[in-house]
Amino acid sequence: MQWEQLLSLKRQGDTSKRLRKEQDDTRLGFEVDYDRVIFSSAFRSLQDKTQVIPLSKTDFVHTRLTHSLEVSVVGRSLGRLVGKKIIEKHPYLHDVHGYHMNDFGAIVAAAALAHDIGNPPFGHSGEKAIGEYFKTGNGQQYKVLLTDKEWQDITDFEGNANGFNLLTASRPGTEGGLRLSYATLGAFMKYPKESLPKKPTSNIADKKYGFFQCDKEFFIDIAVELGLIKNKTGNDIGFERHPLAYLVEAADDICYTIIDFEDGINLGLIQEEYALEYLIKLVKDKVQVDKYKSLTTKEDRISYLRALAISSLISDAVNVFLENEELILAGKYPYALTSQGKYTAQMEDIIKLSVNNIYRSREVVEKEVIGYRIINTLLDTFCTAYNNKAEGRESNYDLLVLKLLPERFAAEKMSVYDRLLHICHFVSTLTDGKAVLLYNTITGAK
Repeated sequence: MQWEQLLSLKRQGDTSKRLRKEQDDTRLGFEVDYDRVIFSSAFRSLQDKTQVIPLSKTDFVHTRLTHSLEVSVVGRSLGRLVGKKIIEKHPYLHDVHGYHMNDFGAIVAAAALAHDIGNPPFGHSGEKAIGEYFKTGNGQQYKVLLTDKEWQDITDFEGNANGFNLLTASRPGTEGGLRLSYATLGAFMKYPKESLPKKPTSNIADKKYGFFQCDKEFFIDIAVELGLIKNKTGNDIGFERHPLAYLVEAADDICYTIIDFEDGINLGLIQEEYALEYLIKLVKDKVQVDKYKSLTTKEDRISYLRALAISSLISDAVNVFLENEELILAGKYPYALTSQGKYTAQMEDIIKLSVNNIYRSREVVEKEVIGYRIINTLLDTFCTAYNNKAEGRESNYDLLVLKLLPERFAAEKMSVYDRLLHICHFVSTLTDGKAVLLYNTITGAK
């Protein structure tokens, strides 16, 4: 892979080439990507979507929105630090093509900002709830009507693939969705493969999948434009990662490891003593003991350690990337950056504690149970009504239900696969609160 190709400014529908040296630096294309994401309704909905604690009313607990903003900030730092060294190593990128180190930061920041945009309500349990409606619920009836890959798309519903669809799918008047640059879309695609074969290798890029069957054609167009390396044969589509996708993933890994841990401490799910015991291993070379002791509140002490820990992990991830740049460009680096750094063991210890004390806490489990019931009911109600209408056998109740769909989801779809995925898209865009409200309306609950 070549950097000048990987940093493509092309957007869907372009008829002429966009050159970096001709860009207006006051309105750089990669920065336009960031703006388009942040002003989108899909991004705005993240303010009421679960990060750790579903339906939390505690003001300091992170939502998907605050998490995404933080990941974007960390991603920008990672991109700039890497970009500085890449430009120094390959000066032609600047001298011939006009790229700057901040371009790397802008690309990673925009992709990181969007990294959770496709996640449904109620956190990762929301993805599982959508899949299980079709795998074990009333949705099983549709299996005989779909291809194996179409069936895998919905039974293993994936927020990353859903995010790609939200960013790129055309609707009347919005051809190409947000029309982000191909470089930003490439960095966004952490899992550049289709849903089958499932986990064919231990390569981190094969862990999940990154696009639905309905988006395959455009996905391939992006991969070819960027010069991604194809790694599947026959009818199976898959590529090696865009190098900057490693930085987007590292930013996410750093933030959820440290900040979810911080949330757990502030909620009282993890004792403060653990913060010093676990975080000190990451910050022992940077912590100022006198300053730490001068902080009088638990929140301030944890915040201080968190900032230092993130700084340490950023530096480590940058070093791992730069040490392996040639392997990454050759498509021969099958690891997450944070799994190969000097702090990998410490991060694993923190994640293990968070799993036991936060993700499996009674508060989280109880609300995930509620989320499963809500998503199952919404899918069953809307899939039934939408398909009945398409097949000309709708009831009066079906017609009433369909009036609850937003205008942009009222469009007719021809195939069963497109109709089912359309309703999955709708449910995935709901905030936690809106999903509860819609569930209460349908069930007649208060």
